[in-house]
Amino acid sequence: MAGRTPERTPGETPEQRSGRAPGRTSGGTPEGKQGRTAGPPGPDRLADRPPGRGAGGAEGSGSLAGTLLAGLGVVAFSLTFPATAWSLEGLGPWSVTSVRMALAGLVAGGCLLALRVPLPARRHLPGLLVVAAGVVVGFPLLTTLALQTSTTSHAAVVVGLLPLTTAALSALRTGARPSRTFWAAALTGAAVVIAFAVRESGGALNTSDLYLFAALLVCAAGYTEGGRLAARMPGWQVIGWALVGCLPLSLAGAAVALSVEPAEVTGHTVAGILWLAVGSQFLGLVVWYRGMAAIGVARASQLQLAQPLLTLVWSVLLLGERLTPAAPVAAVAVLVCIGVTQRSRT
Repeated sequence: MAGRTPERTPGETPEQRSGRAPGRTSGGTPEGKQGRTAGPPGPDRLADRPPGRGAGGAEGSGSLAGTLLAGLGVVAFSLTFPATAWSLEGLGPWSVTSVRMALAGLVAGGCLLALRVPLPARRHLPGLLVVAAGVVVGFPLLTTLALQTSTTSHAAVVVGLLPLTTAALSALRTGARPSRTFWAAALTGAAVVIAFAVRESGGALNTSDLYLFAALLVCAAGYTEGGRLAARMPGWQVIGWALVGCLPLSLAGAAVALSVEPAEVTGHTVAGILWLAVGSQFLGLVVWYRGMAAIGVARASQLQLAQPLLTLVWSVLLLGERLTPAAPVAAVAVLVCIGVTQRSRT
């Protein structure tokens, strides 16, 4: 009968009885309006999710997947310096930088176009500009200039310092407060890598070191901003749009550099450029940003503590450099530090 009061259940309050009234759900929410609150979280709510927690709340599986993706990015990056050394055998530094940027931008643009990805929101443009300036232009150019006179082992110093710098910039940018254990392990790992790299390369400071320290700062800023954006949009789109945005600059730069600098096409040059463009500049950053979005910028950056040692291994295999007995000792110490940082809470 219309207007009839719902039957009373023993112990039930009037508010609970009203929640069972027709037209309402068991939680008291009007029918037809559940979509406003019960739907999947949007990008802004996803950004607030703790690192390593997936959409279904499976924290362990999300953290493992993020760690694996970030680790694949580190492997890709560890080949960057040997590939740059190969590229410099036939091209000048400005040609290497602009050509790798142009090729990577064309690959990224083709993927974005094929998948009909809409243009990024205007609010994301400042962040994409930081990614482009730090990761697409700054780090490749500065490290290529450094490798003209520096060995790959000496250049690995910048990679040893990069995780700590990235974690520090991320804390300043996001307001995060990593634990003391995290910082202690990160500082220890960075110290081990720096001591090892400096010992192996002689430790003499020169012009190439200035390039490397500058590359360290701009790359850390790009990683930090890219990791933040990767929580709001797919990671491959972050680097994809950054590369596409630099296409006018990279195409013009490649045309000018190739006409001014001497160029000699060799197998090493082609292989090096292709890896720099597709492996390091695009695919490596795609998995790296996805990994950072899953486990957090600070923790993902600590995986890069292993990058200098991987670079030295590739240098032995690809460039014929000799690896000293100190490498296994340093590798074990670095892996221990990585394990501590991955298990410490932020």
